[in-house]
Amino acid sequence: MVSPQSHASYDHAKNVEGRPLPVIARYALVTLIPALLIALGATVWGFAGVLALIWLTLIAAGLDHLLEPPQHADADHAPWSERLAYGLAVAHLVLLVLVLDALAAGRLSTGQSITLILALASFMGQVSHPNAHELIHRKARLPRSLGALVYGVTGFGHHVSAHRLVHHRHVGTVDDPNTPLPGESFWAYLPRAWRGSFIAGLASETDRLARQGRKAHMLNTPYAAWIGLAALAMCGAIWIGGFGGAVMLLFFWVMFGLQILMSDYIQHYGLQRLILPNGRREPVAPHHSWNAPRGFSSYLMMNAPSHSEHHMHPDRPYDRLDPRADVPMLPYALPVMAMIAMIPSVWQRMMDRRALKVMEGAKAKRSAVASQANTAEQPQATMEDEVADPLLARIRHAMQ
Repeated sequence: MVSPQSHASYDHAKNVEGRPLPVIARYALVTLIPALLIALGATVWGFAGVLALIWLTLIAAGLDHLLEPPQHADADHAPWSERLAYGLAVAHLVLLVLVLDALAAGRLSTGQSITLILALASFMGQVSHPNAHELIHRKARLPRSLGALVYGVTGFGHHVSAHRLVHHRHVGTVDDPNTPLPGESFWAYLPRAWRGSFIAGLASETDRLARQGRKAHMLNTPYAAWIGLAALAMCGAIWIGGFGGAVMLLFFWVMFGLQILMSDYIQHYGLQRLILPNGRREPVAPHHSWNAPRGFSSYLMMNAPSHSEHHMHPDRPYDRLDPRADVPMLPYALPVMAMIAMIPSVWQRMMDRRALKVMEGAKAKRSAVASQANTAEQPQATMEDEVADPLLARIRHAMQ
């Protein structure tokens, strides 16, 4: 495991009264500025789209090296933490309409159009998805509905079902389509996870209906709403921009889904749940997720890079996740790791040994716990070795 790098503290940034900038204000500052720039780029100042793209890429990469990740605090930032999440969900919907309208109107130059498209696609992957992901885990109906709306109009509504009912339950096993197989490249993972998560989410929803004694049909599941929202969004895109509007919305759908699955690929690559002596999988633990807390991208992504904490506490608000927990760490920020993952040979050279080291460490730790519980012959540790070793052997073989 690699500890987070030591950076110059973000807490040295002072407001006009000489006090540290409140944590929730940092989230707002980092996420709302690109939203505002994209809105300006689509309406009154085309160059603002260029600035938004720079903010989401070059500035993010640079400040990740200068600032500290969010500090863990038990303080509750409500209602501002929820208001920010609600605002970003609404911003996603508004920006999608504004950008489609700007492209259809033809008032931007070719360069401005391209940068605006890339800026919105990047904003969707780095801000909208982590924010909607945060909202669908809330217990109240309003935030869950807002998060589902974001996913639905962006063509990935099934993620609401698949993520909550399948991924969180089966992460680190072959039963979770969004967990990459050991040694699997992103390009092999992408179609398998996209198709598999859609099917697995639908199966979980219909199973839930059957357990309730209701007719297990897709029209009775939330999938009817997910498909309906996508169809409604497509009709809106055609009304705004005709055939070109439909093509652009389809492009944003593809980019949105690709970035969601890229996040799952990076954050769970090579990490599998070991088999216990009783034949069951070990419970979800911190070592089943990769983490990449950084001083800028963690704020931009609503603390999503603290992924182990999220899996251990799915309903814990983003501003209360602990980025300093003892968890597997990625060598670079998530956006950088995403670029590396697109080149399988480079990715595997960088990550295979790291993943195997985490798995072997988890097995050794579990064996040590078992040996302490069995101070005589240690039969439980031996049984675990006999069951877990084949899994590690398969992982080693797949990563060769």
